[in-house]
Amino acid sequence: MALRAYDDRMTVDEYIALQRRSVDIKHEYIHGHVVAMVGASEEHNTINFNTSASIHGQLKGKSCRGYTTDMRVRVTPQMYTYPDIIVVCGDPQFADDQFDTLLNPTLIIEILSPSTERYDRGRKFAYYRALPTLQEYVLIAQDEPRIQRYLRRTDDEQWLFTEAAGLGATLAPTSIDCTLTLADVYDRIDFDTDAEPPTEQDS
Repeated sequence: MALRAYDDRMTVDEYIALQRRSVDIKHEYIHGHVVAMVGASEEHNTINFNTSASIHGQLKGKSCRGYTTDMRVRVTPQMYTYPDIIVVCGDPQFADDQFDTLLNPTLIIEILSPSTERYDRGRKFAYYRALPTLQEYVLIAQDEPRIQRYLRRTDDEQWLFTEAAGLGATLAPTSIDCTLTLADVYDRIDFDTDAEPPTEQDS
């Protein structure tokens, strides 16, 4: 999903008021800067639907529940985001009685796009690590069947990296006791297998 920054700065209260008035466009808030989330590709939406459906079926009977892109997360007092998929285990906690700003995600999933991949992997993940409840961060590629996972270790707060690649692979987010089968995640996604490999100049 593409991002577009506004020139004007806002306070948190102004941002929340803007969001609750906004119907068509969601905005993220990053240290006073308001960033519009503009559109998503068909592939992005399909992967999100497939992944959400897979997780939803596996959460039945468990104390975890999932949310998709309309749920806002307060990452820090100065940062609010809209992850692609969120799972909370235990009782969800919200910032106020509007129940639209979640405080305690257990798992966050972001579907990578060309315009946001570097941010999702870098600075955004650094912000997410400040969430004390977050146990796993999962990145799903759009251009190839590849899922990457960072799991927080309870003993030393380090993040353990795992990768699954290929339609025959699986990845198991342990914090929610589920399994993602890449063939299901990428159902109805056509990859350009005939594309020429990049040359040294292109890479």
